[in-house]
Amino acid sequence: MTYIAHRHAVVYYADYGFENLFESHMSRYTAHFLDNFDPSSERCWIAEREGQFLGCIMLTKDREVPGRARVRCFFVEKTTRGLGIGTMLVETCLAFAREVGYERVGLQTYEELSSARRLYAKFGFRIMKTEEEREEWGRKQVSEIWERLL
Repeated sequence: MTYIAHRHAVVYYADYGFENLFESHMSRYTAHFLDNFDPSSERCWIAEREGQFLGCIMLTKDREVPGRARVRCFFVEKTTRGLGIGTMLVETCLAFAREVGYERVGLQTYEELSSARRLYAKFGFRIMKTEEEREEWGRKQVSEIWERLL
């Protein structure tokens, strides 16, 4: 989990200018996942090749909305983007969500993460809410909430 937080922080700083508070947030989130993990309805998948980390995705129970799961920590290494790893991770995540009986899946992303947004749309996610631009992680951003039915 520490590595997941680290890779998010390194790449999001280099590509988008996210400041160090983002790494702190990711570290807390991954620790929360470990501390509260429910194996009957939650998972973290890591894509690897020959021991090398390629990407990850988490599915967690939405503790505020019954029947809804959340995609969290979706990430694909820059050097392996375009090879279908993101597609494989999202497919695996949604298949598990169906298998354990979730009715819908939601996620939060940022307007500028265009590759991830295209993939979410490809899998039937739709924007449910767009936040007003605000300062977050050291820069102005527009946050979006996406969702799809299963």
